[in-house]
Amino acid sequence: MVSRVTDNILDDITAWQNRPLSSVYPIVYLDCIVVKVRQDKQIINKAIYLALGVALDGKKELLGMWLSENEGAKFWLGVLTELQNRGVQDILIACVDGLKGFPDAINTVYPNAQVQLCIVHMVRYSMKFVPWTDKKAVAADLKAIYGADTLEMAEANLEHFDEVWGKEYPHVIKSWRNNWEGLTVFFGYPKDIRRVIYTTNAIESL
Repeated sequence: MVSRVTDNILDDITAWQNRPLSSVYPIVYLDCIVVKVRQDKQIINKAIYLALGVALDGKKELLGMWLSENEGAKFWLGVLTELQNRGVQDILIACVDGLKGFPDAINTVYPNAQVQLCIVHMVRYSMKFVPWTDKKAVAADLKAIYGADTLEMAEANLEHFDEVWGKEYPHVIKSWRNNWEGLTVFFGYPKDIRRVIYTTNAIESL
């Protein structure tokens, strides 16, 4: 009885994971969440990789869930190819973290997609290099960059950040400059849209 129920559940999960998807998603978030699972009589942390789409009607749709020991561009290329095989012909904006090679993997499958790097991930990464004595001030100056009204103002605020903090935290300013193009895609959209696309936190709220 138990095995039959389990088999039915697994069949339902497989059917859901392989179901056909819409042809176009204006926004797709690609990220992972860490959950606690029981394995070999122990509770361990496990990363679940998710694709969350925003459909043309504005509704969010969980497109799929994957387990993998390693997150890498090759893994995400497989995920994106799977989405394509399930019917997704185009993604307008892909919101992702700063994983090396991620944008290239996306554009291999969806060459017209814009790739927005997650601002929240970038800020968290930056703050790792800042001692608690400067965290508040550095965070405020970073917010002045991504919270600017225009791209031009953001660029000016980036220069200001470099003048104030560049010598003390060279790795932070280098990271922002190296990823600037991907971090600033959202400036091409109205303010109410920007808040939706500059972070992958929609996945963390699931």
